[in-house]
Amino acid sequence: MSPSDLLELLRRAVDAHDIDAVVSCFAPDYCNESPTHPGRSFEGHAQVRTNWTRIFAGLPDIEATVTRAVVEDDVVWSEWELRGHRVDGVQQVLRGVIIFGATDAGFGWARFYLEPVDDGEGGVDEAVRSIVEAEQ
Repeated sequence: MSPSDLLELLRRAVDAHDIDAVVSCFAPDYCNESPTHPGRSFEGHAQVRTNWTRIFAGLPDIEATVTRAVVEDDVVWSEWELRGHRVDGVQQVLRGVIIFGATDAGFGWARFYLEPVDDGEGGVDEAVRSIVEAEQ
């Protein structure tokens, strides 16, 4: 299966809320690296299943969109939007980039940059200030 086809298979599995289909998109020794949150990195099918089982239960109407994707050899650069409502009705939107490495067994690794959308109260000036200035 081509890396592009594997990406689409994953997106459709998420939309169908099919946990077995989601897990089957990943190699058994899958390694998920989260560079901006290193403590969230993990390995293996078991954690993929645990994560997506919780996501499907917590966001029962979740839908996935791949807004852009570029494939070079076995590497897929993909931009995602995940949208759904928690069981309490609050809408959740996550956006970001996932870089996947495809193998014959499914995605073998990823660098994961998907985050909840922050509406950015205060605008860009406040965002830069919060990065470079000490708290008052």
